[in-house]
Amino acid sequence: MQNMYGYVRVSTREQNEARQLAAMRAFGVAEKNIVVEKQSGRDFNRPRYQRLVEGLGPGDVLVVKSIDRLGRNYSDILEQWNAIIKKREAAIVVLDMPLLDTRQGRDLTGTLIADIVLQLLSYVAQTERENIRQRQAEGIAAAKKQGVRFGPARLSLPKGFDALAEQWRQGGISSREAAKQLGISYQTFLRRAKEAPAALNL
Repeated sequence: MQNMYGYVRVSTREQNEARQLAAMRAFGVAEKNIVVEKQSGRDFNRPRYQRLVEGLGPGDVLVVKSIDRLGRNYSDILEQWNAIIKKREAAIVVLDMPLLDTRQGRDLTGTLIADIVLQLLSYVAQTERENIRQRQAEGIAAAKKQGVRFGPARLSLPKGFDALAEQWRQGGISSREAAKQLGISYQTFLRRAKEAPAALNL
């Protein structure tokens, strides 16, 4: 027997799933067959989604409001899409994009268009992610040139550090003893003591 299931996802508990639920009911998905999950779409490690997909059989239909409710990573979406359609022989309907409808009865052209649209969405999403990363890298590089420091704030050195660091460099004291006198870890002492000569040569 063929069944139709709805998958509703919101990223946080504060978000409201009412709009997605209304769309499912309007499409004819039975209330008992609507699965609601409040979890990020970063990946597909979602227990309710996994149980739903594992229960799909040939001819069943999985309905989502929009493609981003299925997930955000389009390479993962492509993998899931193919597993549902080809491995489980079920169909997928994306309500906000009628071209993404693989129900039985659609002709070969319709199925081909659905595959092309999904591939195009995947390409656009991947390109946008790469552009964002490039813009971030360019922004960080420009900020570093202007002297902006990234990462946690550096520990201010206690009084007497320079004298003890010089004494350590001359072999007059161990790094652990110097660090103990300064009240800092010996790893911090070593790191900053090794940086000091380079800084003085600038």
